[in-house]
Amino acid sequence: MPFPLRRVFPFLLVVAIAAFVEVPAVAEPLRLSIVHVNDWDRLDAKDRAGGAAKIASIARYERDRVEAEGGQVLLTFGGDMISPSLLSGFDKGAHMIALANVIGFNAAVLGNHEFDFGPEVLIERLKEAKYPVLGSNISYKGEPGFPGAERSLLVEAGEYKVGLLGLTTTDTPSLSSSGPDVAFAPLAEAAAEITEALRAQGADLVIALTHAVYQNDLETLRQVAGIDIVLGGHDHLVLVLYDGKQAILKSGSQGNFVGIMDILIDRVEGRSGPQLVWQPSFSMVNTIDVEEDPEVAQRVAGYKSELDKELAVDIGLTEVALDTRRASVRTGENAFGNLVADAMRVATGADAALTNGGGIRGDTTYIPGRVLTRKDILTELPFGNRTVTMRLKGSDLKAALENGVSKVEEGAGRFPHVSGISFAYAGGKPAGARVTDVKIGDLPLDLGKVYVLATNDFVARGGDGYASLKNGKPVVDASSARLMASQVIEFIQSEGGVKTVVEGRVRRLD
Repeated sequence: MPFPLRRVFPFLLVVAIAAFVEVPAVAEPLRLSIVHVNDWDRLDAKDRAGGAAKIASIARYERDRVEAEGGQVLLTFGGDMISPSLLSGFDKGAHMIALANVIGFNAAVLGNHEFDFGPEVLIERLKEAKYPVLGSNISYKGEPGFPGAERSLLVEAGEYKVGLLGLTTTDTPSLSSSGPDVAFAPLAEAAAEITEALRAQGADLVIALTHAVYQNDLETLRQVAGIDIVLGGHDHLVLVLYDGKQAILKSGSQGNFVGIMDILIDRVEGRSGPQLVWQPSFSMVNTIDVEEDPEVAQRVAGYKSELDKELAVDIGLTEVALDTRRASVRTGENAFGNLVADAMRVATGADAALTNGGGIRGDTTYIPGRVLTRKDILTELPFGNRTVTMRLKGSDLKAALENGVSKVEEGAGRFPHVSGISFAYAGGKPAGARVTDVKIGDLPLDLGKVYVLATNDFVARGGDGYASLKNGKPVVDASSARLMASQVIEFIQSEGGVKTVVEGRVRRLD
């Protein structure tokens, strides 16, 4: 047995279908095993879970096991692969495509992070992929589809046909760098069109690979009855839902969990002629106890060795505890967030600085006395963002702060980390009316005054909902700006380490 399985909440969900009992079959039944991963951009295991080699091990084991029993396996991916990660900052995700080719995915959907380096880079990555990538609701330069991506896919599975489509969140333009030439149609609208076409081509089972939040998946299934299964991603949930007719499976992130849906497909004679019936069972593999695939582990080791040589450079000791876990950087003032904002403000000489918590991605903690390296900082800030400066009216800066705390209850990535700014907010009030007591330095914010603001190039162009920042007049634009990560490294070195603490820059009143 290639790996020991530690399955979390294994269960069988089967709905008895009257037409399936004691009626003659008109086709040979097929066991189809779907192995699903989503939101994976990390090379190796963390806390013994996840990473390429463990995903590969499960995929190989399932293929060997199921195919030996006469069944078929579909290995699917729910989006967000080429970014963000440390190495992606250097090769723009090429190593992830190479690893995915070795693992052998059968189908994937484009996630919002696939557009982090712009559409031109994504087109190059798709040329390297040896597996089909779906983008059913995407158009490029006014034409349906995206270069190198498929709008739909029809897979032969024994005597049956499985249709696949791919849906990417319509929030992608504000979450990534898709640019003006890429558009995203409403999910259900695109799904209805593609599903109808797949059924017309003879699809017996229709599967939607989606990169969207769970609520959008539910709405898509509600509006498009012709979809049988959603294999999702984007919100990092570990989730199984089945109501007897339609199913949703999401597998968390980073390969920490791998979802498996075993389906028995049969075609039987019903009252109105032959009809398809399918019965699913589900399991969720916790990869902590999964042995790594040796071939993929060796490739991962090679990539890590290259990185270590480049990045194993000490930059300074932190005198304070730092917490960059997702929940910490997206819900309140944070010492590492303060550090980044301070570095941006000092490097540019701006009146104030603002950066979004979603741009901090290390998801870890550092104890006092830890020596930070260049690798640590680039792991925390993997997007390659640049620090731009702009002249911005106080009213637009106030609107930016309102946006920053507008979805704090959801843990959204727009949460603002600031320098040279302090403010309070009431999370229980309506979004857009939460922020009070804004100060720039020691003085109250003047709504009519123009300030120089340093921020990252992503939010400067309206990313994460920061539309008011687009009203700013550029002082230093992205083409002339420096990397945020470089400024943070230089700031730590100039300060002789990290001394930044939480000091009441952002105060929640309720």
